[in-house]
Formats: sequence, C-alpha cells, structure tokens
Amino acid sequence: MKKLLMMTVIFLFGTTVWGQETFFPTREGTVLTYKTFDKKTKETGAMRYTIQGVKIAGSDIDITYLCESLDPKEALLFKEEITIHQKGDKLFVDMGNFINKAAFQQNGEIPAEVQITGNNMEIPVNAAPGTTLPDASVAMYMKMSADVTNRKVEAVEEVTVKAGTFSCSRFSSDVNATAMGISVKSKTIEWYAKGVGMVKSESYDKNGKIVSSTELVELRN
Repeated sequence: MKKLLMMTVIFLFGTTVWGQETFFPTREGTVLTYKTFDKKTKETGAMRYTIQGVKIAGSDIDITYLCESLDPKEALLFKEEITIHQKGDKLFVDMGNFINKAAFQQNGEIPAEVQITGNNMEIPVNAAPGTTLPDASVAMYMKMSADVTNRKVEAVEEVTVKAGTFSCSRFSSDVNATAMGISVKSKTIEWYAKGVGMVKSESYDKNGKIVSSTELVELRN
C-alpha cells in the first residue's frame, strides 16, 4: 500500500521570477533529489525532479518538472512530466501526481487500463500556522482510492536534512487509503521551505508509529 501511495510530488513553490514570495523553486534546470526510507530507516528508493520549463501569465505561473523514479541503486524505473499551477495566491497540485506510477509501469509505460482520477490539492502561498486547508482525494481504476483530510498548517520550524538546514512550514494531514479491499489509515507530516519545496515528510500508522519517511538529499541550481 505504501509503495502505491508514495508521495511523488515535492511541491509548494519558491521565489517566483516576478518577485512574489511563494513555495517551489522556479529556475529552469534546478534539480531536487529525494530518498525514501522504511520504518527501519532502510533506503527504499529515490525521486529526482528537474525543472523543465516555467510559463508566466500575469500573476499565474505553470512550472513543468521531469519526475524520475529510481530504485535504491538509482536505476531509472519510470519518468514523466508533471505541471504545477499557481493562480493568484493559491497553488494547485493534481492529486494524480500522488500515485507512485512506477509501481504500475510496464517497459516504461503505464498500461491504458490504469486510469487515475482526482481533484486538485489546494495550497495557500502564504501558509500561516493554524490554517485549515481543503480536503483532497484521488482514485484509480483497479479498486484503489485515497482521501486526504484534516489538512492543517501547524508551525514554522527549522529542519535539518542531508541537503542542509531550512526554515520550514509544517503541514499535517490524515490519509484514508483503500486498495484491493484493504483499508489503511495513516497520518502524514510534511515540512516545506520557501524557494525549495518539500524538505522532509514522515508517515505514521494509526498507532502513531513511523512507517516511512522521505527527505531532500541534494539541491542543485
């Protein structure tokens, strides 16, 4: 279940090219690499994101990333392009990007019968602690779905990972997932830094025990 629902988005904007402060980096060629770990801190894989292009229209911006899923030896498993949208003071992330498509790929392609639907996860540019955020959901033809609820901005704090130390906003949410008739409830904590995006995330089971984590290990501009 965790492999199917691995968060494949790093997002939340950085300083934009017109000077408005927001989450996510926006410089073409920027590369962010993340590694994922199980509850015993054993590395289970990696994700690499490269900014391919930036399109600006007034106060709106689209950022296109090349997303590469890698195994623990950094061999390529799957790659695709995804685009994140900012409209005014809100960001919108397609919930379909939260599915680990590498788990379904066949010869580098996603089978036509694997159809993913969902809404956009909404994220405020100026995320103040105590803010309650709208729920989001995703479903996949193959009897799988996930609802992300109780989304909140909890605090601002410093976080240190291999890539460095960052001032981060801490987000929390509950995830209710169902796959092949099996339901799993978990809690996710994520830390985002302006100008960087996601720095670290942790997933906990219903008993509060950590089951997986992801952290930024390299940032190249």
